Amino acid sequence: MAADPARIEEGPRSGALRSLSRIAWRRPWLKSLGQVSLPVAAFLVVYVAALVALLLQSFWTTDSFTGKLVHDWSLDNFRAIRDAPYPRIILRTLLMASAVTVTCAVLALPYAYFLVRVASRRLRLALLVATVLPLWVSYLVRVYSWRLILNPDGALNWVLNGLGLPDQNIAYTNWAMWLVFTYIWFPFMVLPVYAALERVPYSYLEASADLGAKGRTTLRRVILPLAVPGLAAGSIFTFSLTLGDYIAPSLVGGPGSSLIGTVVFENLGLANNLPFAAAFATIPLAIMAVYLALMKRLGAFESL
Repeated sequence: MAADPARIEEGPRSGALRSLSRIAWRRPWLKSLGQVSLPVAAFLVVYVAALVALLLQSFWTTDSFTGKLVHDWSLDNFRAIRDAPYPRIILRTLLMASAVTVTCAVLALPYAYFLVRVASRRLRLALLVATVLPLWVSYLVRVYSWRLILNPDGALNWVLNGLGLPDQNIAYTNWAMWLVFTYIWFPFMVLPVYAALERVPYSYLEASADLGAKGRTTLRRVILPLAVPGLAAGSIFTFSLTLGDYIAPSLVGGPGSSLIGTVVFENLGLANNLPFAAAFATIPLAIMAVYLALMKRLGAFESL
């Protein structure tokens, strides 16, 4: 009796598939490797390769006459970072990112606790929607809105004058940047803190009260330690986003409000000095590498 040609063709193929299936079953790591190989490859090509290219370009120079890149290896760009005013700009950026992060944390902790423990279900949902709703609006629209609010003839001074208070001329200052950054990145702090507090069992608070602890003691010894991972996770967003932003300083900052992102942007566009921009961009990368290592020890990645 003649054999079925289809079975003859499918036999070796199905046998190979069964063999691969047995190998994958005996070695689960192969199956996991096959599932993540494409995302990992895309990550290496898009992200890691871009960082390597950035690092390589930071060692090049620019011809001062033609403006073309000169592929001569040099540390001149990194030496230039030590010259004024760049150290002051780096320090200002660190202080601004730290101030915004601390402010968001101080505001987010009681707000998130109110959402978790005090607010009703409907009110909690309404407040959460109100918190994330600004994220649906363009970043530029939000910054320009604050620019109008903080103007001398804006809504802030109109309200203050209505209350009989003097004008507050904080437009185009570092105070304006701090206020705008706090508003823009606040949702990124609230959500991780909310998630961390939501995982705290209410029985912990009851046990603390049964043992005679007052509200402040419960806050300091029960709530805060359990909220630290959420605060650390939120701080990664607020700190890193402030560290690299260049739009808000350009729109609401003043002459002395340049940050790291502003310097990088100016050297990419106006100065056409790509190597120096690449060298200066390694500063926030190094800062965030250290910051992420510190936040990892605080359990930040468990709350992301």
